[in-house]
Amino acid sequence: MDGLLLDTERIGMNCFIEAGRIVGYPVKLAVYHSCIGANRASTKKLMINGHDHDFPFEEIDKIWRDLYAQQILDYPIPIKPGVETLLNEIVTSGSPIALATSTAYELAKFKLRNSGLIDYFDYIVGGDQVVNAKPDPEIYVHAAAKLKVLNSNCIAFEDSENGVRAALSAKINVIQVPDIVQPSADLVAMGHRIIESLSDFSWQSIKQSRGQIT
Repeated sequence: MDGLLLDTERIGMNCFIEAGRIVGYPVKLAVYHSCIGANRASTKKLMINGHDHDFPFEEIDKIWRDLYAQQILDYPIPIKPGVETLLNEIVTSGSPIALATSTAYELAKFKLRNSGLIDYFDYIVGGDQVVNAKPDPEIYVHAAAKLKVLNSNCIAFEDSENGVRAALSAKINVIQVPDIVQPSADLVAMGHRIIESLSDFSWQSIKQSRGQIT
């Protein structure tokens, strides 16, 4: 959802930087980037491990979340280019759609309502509804089961490295649309399809052969 459907990762990043400034702690953007696609528990671990031992996670996290909430409550949530066209194509084709997001379920629903996208989805699986966060495949396995579709017949659209690894581990085909972080060389070597924007993709163009998207 965040970074793929909604242009919210930059909002989150800017709020993180501002929270560090308010607290007086020099936060590391590389650590923030490693948390993209992760749930709160994983984010906390990555943040603490990625900064010095005195990193005030709880203090920064509260300010960070308050700033972020203010942004998404007070302003329309921006939708990424090509999203509504693609979702309309998928719905028109009769294919079911599930959202597998690291964001907590209720917050995910709020964001989708605020952006006008919620009615496109047959199921929403939030990060608080699974035990293991991305890059673990659990959330994608759960989403495919909700749709009653074989994993190998599903396509995951992802922006983050954590999300791509989760979907590939679930044996799901992946189309990646990088947002604020470009895929690492190791991720590119996994062979999934990478495009610049959902505007560059048409659902009608999909052809599957031996589990690969061409």
